[in-house]
Amino acid sequence: MQPDSFLGELPPALRHLIEPDDAPASVPRRRFMKLAGAGGLALGVFPLIGNSRADAATPATLKPTQQPSAFLQIDANGAVTVAVNRLEFGQGVQTALPMILAEELDADWSRVTSRLGDNSPAFVDPTSGLHLPGGSSSIRNSYQQYRELGARARAMLLAAAAARWNVDVATLQTRNGRVSGPGGRQAGYGELADAAMAQPVPETVTLKDPRDFRLIGKPTGRLDARAKSSGRQSFGIDMRLPGMLTAVIARPPVFGARLRAVDDRAARAVRGVKGVFRVPLDLGAEGVAVVADSYWSARQGREALQLDWDDDKVEKVDSTRQLARYRELAGQPGSRWFDADIAALATAPHRIEAEFVFPYLAHAAMEPLNCTVQLTADRAELWTGSQMPGLDVTTAAKVLGLRPEQVRIHVQSSGGGFGRRAMGNRDYVVDACRVARAARTAGLNAPVRLLWSREDDMRGGFYRPMHLHRAHIGFDQRGRVLAWDHAIVAQSITDGTMFGAFMIKDGIDRTAVEGMREPYPLPMRLTVHHPKLNVPVHWWRSVGSTHTAFVMETLVDEIASRTRQDPVAYRLRLFGGQHPRHRAALELAVEKSRYGRKPLPSGHAWGVAVHQSFGTVVAYVVEASIRDGRPVLHRVTAGVHCNLAVNPRTVEAQLQGAAVMGLSTCLQGAAITLKEGQVEQRNFGDFTVARITDMPAFDVHIVPSADPPTGMGEPGLPPLAPAFANAIARLTGKRQRGLPFQL
Repeated sequence: MQPDSFLGELPPALRHLIEPDDAPASVPRRRFMKLAGAGGLALGVFPLIGNSRADAATPATLKPTQQPSAFLQIDANGAVTVAVNRLEFGQGVQTALPMILAEELDADWSRVTSRLGDNSPAFVDPTSGLHLPGGSSSIRNSYQQYRELGARARAMLLAAAAARWNVDVATLQTRNGRVSGPGGRQAGYGELADAAMAQPVPETVTLKDPRDFRLIGKPTGRLDARAKSSGRQSFGIDMRLPGMLTAVIARPPVFGARLRAVDDRAARAVRGVKGVFRVPLDLGAEGVAVVADSYWSARQGREALQLDWDDDKVEKVDSTRQLARYRELAGQPGSRWFDADIAALATAPHRIEAEFVFPYLAHAAMEPLNCTVQLTADRAELWTGSQMPGLDVTTAAKVLGLRPEQVRIHVQSSGGGFGRRAMGNRDYVVDACRVARAARTAGLNAPVRLLWSREDDMRGGFYRPMHLHRAHIGFDQRGRVLAWDHAIVAQSITDGTMFGAFMIKDGIDRTAVEGMREPYPLPMRLTVHHPKLNVPVHWWRSVGSTHTAFVMETLVDEIASRTRQDPVAYRLRLFGGQHPRHRAALELAVEKSRYGRKPLPSGHAWGVAVHQSFGTVVAYVVEASIRDGRPVLHRVTAGVHCNLAVNPRTVEAQLQGAAVMGLSTCLQGAAITLKEGQVEQRNFGDFTVARITDMPAFDVHIVPSADPPTGMGEPGLPPLAPAFANAIARLTGKRQRGLPFQL
């Protein structure tokens, strides 16, 4: 179950705590703010409404999220700019969301560009009411919203043209950014934009029949492709401001450790260093910030620090001891998620007993964390790749002793996130604000850019938790599961966070069990243990499905093999008359791969897996081999059921990126380990990610559908590793019991 699926259940009191100053408020439908010098339907940014609320006597009005004025700018020359209410960090929303709006607007796509939104009330998620994109929700939650925004703007343009020509609006048509009417009349959207601003915003609109779509569903190049492929795209890490200083922080080697003593004399002597400040950090820890006129000077200053760390009062987690502890817990009574009768285990003719271990994983986004802060006496501006701008603003305001309306955030494109930028505690924003405040107090009145190095990111960040699964399965000769006893041991990723109140039920973090037993009708007893350890954890791309899909799909495959059944036929039989989307995705992947029909090269084998997460089903049929003792993935054929694919190219790119991330988890070295409390990995030299030489060929096929889109950013990851593992099992006769692979 995806994290964002519970946001709609958030109590008003908790929602107020998260974003007390950014909750949506009613705005009269005629209310617009015209951008100076930008003729036309041009409202780039709604004003911050804060805690104000509309008068109770105000007639029924549209919410800020429904007002075209916040999302759409049409210049006098007809150029269209669409504001995107989500962070763009590789998932393609900066193209897909404008496509949706432009479709209903009947815009000329060649004239459309996009920009990122901010923490304005207009840019909250329309489903949750929060600035919190995640859980592959961007297109799923904003598809209807952006269609209606485009349709409302189109209706206003038509009304303006009808008034200009004194004709019935029903006689008018739109196409490619122009309105046409009786007698050959023509007007471009740019000509009508000023007059359209004066028109009422319609509360209800008629949307296109999907059969009439000209943009949605068509493979479309990304609006940011040229900038990114040419190196001109600016990210948060690229921020440059006049007089800007750069800061780095010396962080404790053990989580939560504090400082006994600091000798900063050598650091202050480094050329370019402007200040050294002791600062509080997350988890009760302390650190030392070095502020300089360049990153290199700041880093050299940090290396010159003489620090005496006090880690006597914090737990020093060791991976070997941790695994032994987890194994003990797996055999003990615990909280129950499923509680089927497992008495049949004792008499089942066939049994499987299996233990799976999944290590901690770093998010390892290509752009390390960063945040730039500029302070004045009563204002603050932030520049960062913000996934949660509303929370960033309220958090920064609290740290800086300001009101939220005194803080402005400039959302920057981000080079990845995978869950690390959706932190409830906003640690990297808090750190940046604390350092900027310390610098200003010391007389350094300049913008401060806090940068994390790759090593900082790898050793001082939050991780996908380590998991241990233990399964005892009884089944008959036909593969019918008679009883399944299962235990999961893992840290909770939401305990102690703002999400815990609605993500933890009966002592079980729902993210730890999502995907278990699905989609198969299995009599399962599932016990869960959540030990507390001194290692910070959080969600990681595809959350619980990163481990549950592997367990379920390799065990189901093993049952098929043990009962001499084809793994595809066995899965289809388990689906029965249920799960038509799973069936469609799997059958499409099988058909397009020519599974079982195409002769494979000697030493190659098929592997199959199918899994649903975030509303989308992905099935993989892969070809793999063993080369020089290493598993090699040659080809991946995907069947994807994401309902309507707004931009098939984005779907393909998202699936490829997620699959490659899933492939990375299979490779030797893809683990974060700890020894006496310290993370052993430092950089990509000792934390493996897939390289270009590991890349398989990809064939992506989408099940046709006109139903509203489901999520696509994460579902491509979970089934890749089990499909690969199932192929390796056919080659070696050995089942993989965790990640990375052990041959």
